[in-house]
Amino acid sequence: MIPALTPNYNRANLAFERGEGAWLWTTDGRRFLDFGSGIATASLGHGNKHLADAIAEQAHKVMHVSNLYRIPQAERLAERLVANSFADSVLFCNSGAEANEGMIKMMRKTMFNEGKPERYRLITFEGAFHGRTLGALAATGNAKYLEGFGPPAEGFDQVPFNNLNAVRDAIGPGTAGIIIEPLQGEGGVRPAQIQFLKDLRAACDEFGILLGLDEVQSGMGRSGKLFAHEWAGIKPDVVAAAKGIGGGFPLGAVLANERAAKNLTPGTHGTTYGGNPLACAAGNAVLDVILAPGFLADVTRKGQLLWDGMAALAHDFPSVFEDHRGSGLLQGLKCAIPVGTVQEACTAEGLMTITAGENTLRIAPPLVVTDADLAEGLAMMRRAAQRCVPDAGKAAAQ
Repeated sequence: MIPALTPNYNRANLAFERGEGAWLWTTDGRRFLDFGSGIATASLGHGNKHLADAIAEQAHKVMHVSNLYRIPQAERLAERLVANSFADSVLFCNSGAEANEGMIKMMRKTMFNEGKPERYRLITFEGAFHGRTLGALAATGNAKYLEGFGPPAEGFDQVPFNNLNAVRDAIGPGTAGIIIEPLQGEGGVRPAQIQFLKDLRAACDEFGILLGLDEVQSGMGRSGKLFAHEWAGIKPDVVAAAKGIGGGFPLGAVLANERAAKNLTPGTHGTTYGGNPLACAAGNAVLDVILAPGFLADVTRKGQLLWDGMAALAHDFPSVFEDHRGSGLLQGLKCAIPVGTVQEACTAEGLMTITAGENTLRIAPPLVVTDADLAEGLAMMRRAAQRCVPDAGKAAAQ
């Protein structure tokens, strides 16, 4: 008999009742160090007082009124995001998939309104993950995720990641723009090369098309910048954000320059819940922390600590790890053995991790993770790797 909760997830047999910072406690009293952050979402960790107080205070006033009326909390959050990014305007929604859908519609509508309705196709990349809705799935292009849901939505051309020649070959008279993750999370924690991002911006300018960035996972401080594309010194036309933007409360956003944003006029797009007072109170509380002086610089510093420790793991356990990559507090270890085996070993040590494409162990601790937490997490990963080393190699690894 099917359970009441639809079994579309392979859930670990862990149930958490409380958390503090980067730590979680299960209902049976066990303690775990969270290096997954609810898939890079609990940006301020667990039990953050500032975030919890902001949500509780707003919940006692008004949670939802719909977008039929002004929402001061959303106006404030949009103004702060605009002031600290490339964007001229922000559209709020509820999730990363919705943010990507909004970005897709905005890019296509821009071309339509500019008198080029034939330009609706979007170039995306192998290894991408843009969400589970039908449009986002088509943009993702992963056959495994598309199977069983009928013909994919038309209008997406997928090319190899970090391959400019393939991008330029794919640009045609029907191309509206390019959508890329500056740092692929689900695809294996693969970063786009800095020069590649610069070249994409130049190509979009050359052909008059739009550059859209999916920063659902890489944005909101995770790379050490508010948005990861800032490391390349480029300005996109549209960015999709979610996950860490609400610190765990459902919130998504489409940030855009005026060229793109002005095309979503009343009646062209909408959302009932998106940008409601409660969600935007959470978003503002998260920004209070992320935009505080020195916070992002400290994320960069902690990212380097994590990088050094994980590079040492890859060096010391070549029979377990093939490669190390990532940026800031989103890093990965490509495994030489089944990644599930490594993840199970980490869990046995009390460390929560995530898997990703290309047989990769994904590490994404809260942005507020402490140096001591990082040291302990790396020690746990080392012990987990030792569990996975074949007996003949354990002595050498030790």
